[in-house]
Amino acid sequence: MKIKVDKVYHYYDGSEVLSEINLEITDGKILCVVGPSGCGKSTLLRLIGGLEQPSTGNIIQLGSPPDACLNPMTFIFQDFALLPWRTVEGNIALGLEDHPLSNDVKHAIINDVLGRTKLTDFSRALPKQLSGGMKQRVAIARALAVNPAVLLMDEPLSALDSQTRELLLEDFINLWCRNPFTAIYVTHNLSEAVRLGHKVVVLSRRPGKIRKIIEIEKPIGDRKSVDPDLDYHQRHLWDIMHDEARAADAELLNV
Repeated sequence: MKIKVDKVYHYYDGSEVLSEINLEITDGKILCVVGPSGCGKSTLLRLIGGLEQPSTGNIIQLGSPPDACLNPMTFIFQDFALLPWRTVEGNIALGLEDHPLSNDVKHAIINDVLGRTKLTDFSRALPKQLSGGMKQRVAIARALAVNPAVLLMDEPLSALDSQTRELLLEDFINLWCRNPFTAIYVTHNLSEAVRLGHKVVVLSRRPGKIRKIIEIEKPIGDRKSVDPDLDYHQRHLWDIMHDEARAADAELLNV
């Protein structure tokens, strides 16, 4: 299933947040969105996911979700959003409870995503017993359990320390390489963007406009944490963002 964002503008209380956004999200690819603070990255994700409606323009789904898809759009946020009284298994099951599935099918799905996210040995643990990185793995497993047509990720690694972030980034890449899925990944971290994105969209400061779309041809599975090819793309992104980021910070200080 593809997503087309067609001439989208969005306003809050008369203030323009996003301006003339035109995008196509390709099936089976990862699109990363970067830009200065307050530029509308998360707002764009919410519009695509249907949590809000654009002031003008359209978000169009092209094609149908796959047959096994339970939720066409599924979010992963940075705060994990786990229920503290439920085990890992119980939190993953949460997304399946609104669907008419037999217990055997539910258990099979849960066991599959536990294995894919390396959580099988922690299925009975409560969130308070897990590290931040493990909690985010649970959130990812819960999202994967409903086999979404599009995975919407809003800075999912930003609350984690650098070592945990790198390990989860590798896990996420391995998940995609084993079974490619469509994802939109919002981040302020340019290193994450060039590791994950088939395309990277750069938004300007508010109102957010598309400054540039950069395509990265190197296969995701061949990208490394230390990679001259990715360093080039990261420097290119920063060159585009530098002035926008400074101007955005200045505007925030003057509010």
